[in-house]
Amino acid sequence: MPHFIDQLQREIYLPTAPVRIVSLVPSQTELLFDLGLEQEVVGITKFCVHPKFWAKQKPKIGGTKQFHFDRIEALQPDLIIANKEENYKEGIEYLAERYPVWISDIFTWQDAMRMIAQVGELTSRPTEAQTLLGTLQASYEQLKQASSMLAYPVRVLYLIWREPYMAVGKDTFIHDMLNACGFENVCGHLSRYPELAYEDIKALAPDLIMLSSEPYPFRQKHIAELQQIAPQSRVELADGEMFSWYGSRMTKGLPYMEAIVRLLASEGV
Repeated sequence: MPHFIDQLQREIYLPTAPVRIVSLVPSQTELLFDLGLEQEVVGITKFCVHPKFWAKQKPKIGGTKQFHFDRIEALQPDLIIANKEENYKEGIEYLAERYPVWISDIFTWQDAMRMIAQVGELTSRPTEAQTLLGTLQASYEQLKQASSMLAYPVRVLYLIWREPYMAVGKDTFIHDMLNACGFENVCGHLSRYPELAYEDIKALAPDLIMLSSEPYPFRQKHIAELQQIAPQSRVELADGEMFSWYGSRMTKGLPYMEAIVRLLASEGV
């Protein structure tokens, strides 16, 4: 019986190629679409917004941290794809007692690349996965090349939440992508998603404050708010999907980051 190891080193068994897949993670839902699994994906979360026609048509099983187990049972999945951080432990444990559940755990670019390769194998789409990986690797090299054009490592504060302010620290995928951009994460010495007071932001004195569009929907009006707190810092909005979605959205995310880096480099940064 074919067995697979997920990114938590758990072993799952799939007697045949899965034909009824439930995805509990927006980034990985889009990946499944781009691997050509239109017919096989039978359920997604309400936060799985890409592709848009799947968001409209596919059955919803709840949110990423609140599953409707009765809806999942009705779909009779032969594979569930989850993520350690985005989903909740109790829900995953309940599902894992009943179905094959493959769990990703993403901290770095390399983790994301391994995930794509493994999901390709898991879903009998290895060729499609390898093609995607080749495209992503080429874009990643272009981003690294652009980062070498920066005059110095730009000190960046990447905020994901307001009231209280929460930033991105080490041991996160976003932190690794900031490094790939040639940026220095001013919260890189702090774990995961630290809360920051006004005084903390002032003391960190970042060159650039990036306000993510998700999970908190930072908008133009919030730029002035941060500019008052840190008048010496440049404050910009950032598309959160481009920095945090670790599936096939990286085909858009890497060029997005490269454009930011090249703009800063052209300004002499």
